[in-house]
Amino acid sequence: MIAMQYSFTLPADYDMAIVRQRIADKGHLLDHFDGLLLKTYLHAERGEASEENLYAPFYVWRDSAAMQRFLGSTGFANLVKAFGWPSIRVWPVWDAYLTPEARHARFATREIQGIAPYTALDVLRDEQRTLLQRDIERGAVAAVSAFEPTTWTRVSFRLWDDTLPAHPAGQRYQVGHVSQP
Repeated sequence: MIAMQYSFTLPADYDMAIVRQRIADKGHLLDHFDGLLLKTYLHAERGEASEENLYAPFYVWRDSAAMQRFLGSTGFANLVKAFGWPSIRVWPVWDAYLTPEARHARFATREIQGIAPYTALDVLRDEQRTLLQRDIERGAVAAVSAFEPTTWTRVSFRLWDDTLPAHPAGQRYQVGHVSQP
């Protein structure tokens, strides 16, 4: 599995209703995309637990072939026309907990942290698995832990229904739509 995210930082005075409407109009188009395990249409508004206005979809792909089909699709080409050419982050997935309840998520959290040189990756993965399980017990309806060995970062991504943890780490988002087979 591969986790993927791109993020568009929008101007401070950008009308985020445009993003919400785009999600409402187009979100369902990937509901049955072959090889897509999860796509969350995420946005964050400046001042509401975010420093910036963001449109930042997060994906989990079955494999790189599915991801490449999407990146070569007219849907991605149309996104690029609307928002520009994004830098795309990808992470091989360590663990993913993807439930049908994820479709009802209202909030997401994403934390990216560096991995120190010479870290024992098997130990780190076990630590991340423990944190993933803890967040599931705290109410996460989906959870992904992954890492990226070029810049040596790890990502923890969580979807939440109506309640966020009291002080979630990292970037917080609102969920506009979830595509899931």
